[in-house]
Amino acid sequence: MKRLVQKWLNRLFALIERVGNALPHPATLFALFALAIIVLSWVFSQFNLSVEHPATGELVKPFNLLSVPGLHRILTEMVDNFTGFAPLGTVLVAMLGIGIAESSGLIGTGLRLLVLSAPKRLLTFVIVFSGVLSNTASEVGYVLLVPLGAMIFLAVGRHPLAGLAAAFAGVSGGYSANLLLGTIDPLLAGLSEEAARIVDPSYVVNPAANYYFMFVSTFFIAAAGTWVTEKWVIPRLGEYKGGAQAEEIRRLTSDEKRGLLYAGIASLVLILVLVWGTVPENGFLRNPETGSLLRSPFLSGIVAIIFLGAFIAGVAYGIGARTLKNDADVMKGMGKSIETLGVYVVLCFFAAQFVAYFKWTNLGLIFAIEGAAFLQGLGLGPIPLMITFIILSAMINLVMGSASAKWAIMAPVFIPMFMLLGYAPELVQATYRIGDSITNIISPMMSYFPLIVAFMEKYDKEAGIGTVIATMLPYTFVYFFIWMILLIIWVVFSIPVGPGANLYIPIPQ
Repeated sequence: MKRLVQKWLNRLFALIERVGNALPHPATLFALFALAIIVLSWVFSQFNLSVEHPATGELVKPFNLLSVPGLHRILTEMVDNFTGFAPLGTVLVAMLGIGIAESSGLIGTGLRLLVLSAPKRLLTFVIVFSGVLSNTASEVGYVLLVPLGAMIFLAVGRHPLAGLAAAFAGVSGGYSANLLLGTIDPLLAGLSEEAARIVDPSYVVNPAANYYFMFVSTFFIAAAGTWVTEKWVIPRLGEYKGGAQAEEIRRLTSDEKRGLLYAGIASLVLILVLVWGTVPENGFLRNPETGSLLRSPFLSGIVAIIFLGAFIAGVAYGIGARTLKNDADVMKGMGKSIETLGVYVVLCFFAAQFVAYFKWTNLGLIFAIEGAAFLQGLGLGPIPLMITFIILSAMINLVMGSASAKWAIMAPVFIPMFMLLGYAPELVQATYRIGDSITNIISPMMSYFPLIVAFMEKYDKEAGIGTVIATMLPYTFVYFFIWMILLIIWVVFSIPVGPGANLYIPIPQ
């Protein structure tokens, strides 16, 4: 029976892999979607379709982009669509700072120190926890921490694939949890804001919109990942009988220790400045009119703060560790981080056109109004509705790996739809992030999945996609259960998911 189930699961995952591999590149998808919106705008305009806007009472009709005015708008606003696309600038600025922290060696040394200083009985927890924290620096955890987890477990006499699984569960499965804001936060917030403005042109989604929920999730996800590793993965794998030899994990050099000291001092100074600007009632980073942190320079400038924090700590580390010799090294580090975003910039160009066309044609608003009416007719409460959305996001993630690419497609439809039912964009974004995270670790379409397979093959020559999925599937189920319970608690007690990010908004009348 067990072999039969495994056989069918392998067939299912092979089908998912074939379907996913058959999809075009995400940038090509957005280009096709943009063209599809142009054609659909013409189709819907022929049927004289209209809906009543619930807020203004005005009739909303499709705008035909295949008309002369539509063509003029496409040509004259193409550049503005791209340069004004909210996620583009925020990610570029944040990555400039992260690039310094990474190129100077600060991130790698910090992760090594965190793992090396952990007591043996807490080793698994520290590896999962470190994986979650590594998300602050985009995807560095995949390249650095996942193989390091296997090396550490082998060095202490445990199965290396269990250490690899623990690190992968933290890095990828815990992608929507963290104690710090990372590059993904402003990216998703920008997409959510663009989508929310289909209904409310003045709506603002700040990058810290999910911070409270993320912060609390970090500890639960790390604990859950530890439990799955210890109670399921390690017993299932048994004793390691492969031929890989344990590698010595390099201890920190005196230069690296000095670099961490410099980075710590520099970071402490920045933190004190931020506290000085936010804690007092008349703090210079508070809203100058209301004295509140909501809509304040602090929250509005969180991307700049991420940049400054990473830049200052990275340069301080580089000076102390002597990895940065001069200003040219600093600029090279920043340039290298931007080089890795070439494809992302291309993707943003086509995504920006798609989002703009979706807004211009009124199709997003029409679908949102009709979809909201349908959901309202089902009579689902907030908890069943959000759990259903988690499952939908998780299923889409199996065939489309990029979190930002999926959200760029889903946000213009689902955020307006949920807003018209009274749910805040920040809650919808948090719910999406849960679904996106829990199937990352079993999705062959996740961009780093082939790399994980390669890491596994180092310790098990027979390992393949099925090995990765079979090993990681328990984490998916447990993470889904833990996050579902957390979301229910948040909804029942109406806890804000982030600063100024309540769960509900007034339903347009």
